Amino acid sequence: MSSATAYTSLSSPPGFPFPSHQSRCFSPSSLSISFPSSSSGGLRLCSLCCQSSDLSTISSLSAMSNSSSSSSAIDFLTLCHRLKTTKRKGWINHGIKGPESIADHMYRMALMGLIAGDIAGVNKDRCIKMAIVHDIAEAIVGDITPSDGIPKEEKSRREQAALDEMCEVLGSGMRADEIKELWLDYEKNSSLEANLVKDFDKVEMILQALEYETEHGMVLDEFFLSTAGKFQTDTGKSWAAEVISRRKSLAGKGN
Repeated sequence: MSSATAYTSLSSPPGFPFPSHQSRCFSPSSLSISFPSSSSGGLRLCSLCCQSSDLSTISSLSAMSNSSSSSSAIDFLTLCHRLKTTKRKGWINHGIKGPESIADHMYRMALMGLIAGDIAGVNKDRCIKMAIVHDIAEAIVGDITPSDGIPKEEKSRREQAALDEMCEVLGSGMRADEIKELWLDYEKNSSLEANLVKDFDKVEMILQALEYETEHGMVLDEFFLSTAGKFQTDTGKSWAAEVISRRKSLAGKGN
């Protein structure tokens, strides 16, 4: 074998089949690839030799892929900017000046996921992610509230279509799929994490209502009445009870 050319014949590791033409000719530039080894559970290292032109092509393709990925990420994040600027309609309808944005609401919910105590069977990291994405479709459809008179099924349909559009912007792949799955889980209230994040949504709302009552000297009974008896978890019930207790205490001082 000459120093200018090396031949290698590779047997396919389990789950990583090579094309049928397994004997290939390469020049001396070295490239190492690791495959899982079914026997040892570790890695099996195969040293290949590639022509410099092949490496250049691979590098160019990688750069193109990274550029496309970066472009999609920035497009997606730019679209999400609307979450920072769109105000929550419930507060607007009650005459609150400078109300919180959709992103404000989701951020404090994510903090709730961070500080909540451990609960058997609940993945806290998943709760934080779910809190961050549960209202993400509102970047396109806006904050649809019961006062808009839109049926729940139609609201869900619009938000699902908006979510699909946003994930198209992000590009198909693992992250887009994860966002869709988290959103759908929350929408269907189909897991322990969704139960908890649904409670965070209500707790955050009544806490914000209490803060606006204190700040503006208003009475926002509607938000407390609409959530009463609807908390699903011990954490949600405990936190809601604390907010209501503080509200009663403040009301007593006012009298």
